[in-house]
Amino acid sequence: MGQAAWARDLAERLLAKALPRRWAHTKGVAARAVSLAPILGDEADALTAAAYLHDIGYSPELVDTGFHPLDGARYLRDVAGADERLCRLVAHHSCAVNEAAERGLLDVLNAEFAQERPELAEALTYCDMTTGPDGRHLDVTERLAEIHSRYGPEHLVSRSITMSTPCILLAVRTIEAALRVRTAHRSDG
Repeated sequence: MGQAAWARDLAERLLAKALPRRWAHTKGVAARAVSLAPILGDEADALTAAAYLHDIGYSPELVDTGFHPLDGARYLRDVAGADERLCRLVAHHSCAVNEAAERGLLDVLNAEFAQERPELAEALTYCDMTTGPDGRHLDVTERLAEIHSRYGPEHLVSRSITMSTPCILLAVRTIEAALRVRTAHRSDG
């Protein structure tokens, strides 16, 4: 079984029954990851696995700190025995450092999990931040607005997303540009 299939099964077990809307989002994020295979090549399976696993820290079984990237990455490392790269991607997905700072967990996050290569981190951010809570594809600005409306302006998630917006927009634009180049290259060939 490949990494992505293993990750799908694990995420489904942790999210589908307890958090069906989160599971719908997760499946949508994974579908976006699969769509990036033309620009990721050999790393497409790892990105798809990370997409399935990025929100497992919301599972009631895993909540420890209340910071889902850290809780999910710790579970992957300590219980599931996942690949280090998957743990790093989950721990730092979608510019998580800003929310970690808001929660007073930045030093803990960085001490336990190094950042992953920007190309994969940006790709995971793109997948997450262009997928709505129901798994539908959204423009990044719609997704950011949806997060703000769900949490409200004073919530630490909204504050974190505001701080993360430049990072998120850069990641999305970088991946969209790579997809355009790939499409243009294919049509020229």
